Amino acid sequence: QVQLVESGGGLVQAGGSLRLSCAASGLTSSRYIMGWFRQAPGMEREFVAYISWHDDRTYYADSVKGRFTVSRDNAKKMVYLQMNSLQPEDTAVYYCAGTSYGIATAPRFYRTWGQGTQVTVSS
Repeated sequence: QVQLVESGGGLVQAGGSLRLSCAASGLTSSRYIMGWFRQAPGMEREFVAYISWHDDRTYYADSVKGRFTVSRDNAKKMVYLQMNSLQPEDTAVYYCAGTSYGIATAPRFYRTWGQGTQVTVSS
């Protein structure tokens, strides 16, 4: 059973950077897709980015393209989200999620979720 644990959230000023980490244990399939999502208060959970575990393919939401970078370390079973040029609208709880369904951006296709980590960007 795959388990995901996020870390790296915090408070940062607008224009700053943070790197989120996601530790994946119990991962046995190389076809796994790892996604990052976020949820602001009163809002629906939204897709941020994904990376394919076996071929390193990535995809980003338009709102973060050019500012965020998703990467992975196979040996350490870690997935990262480097967030640059952060803005107050990026404030949310960020979740790492995994799926063996295939490439997907909708939360409903992701079976495994981490507990989330808070990112707060002050203006």
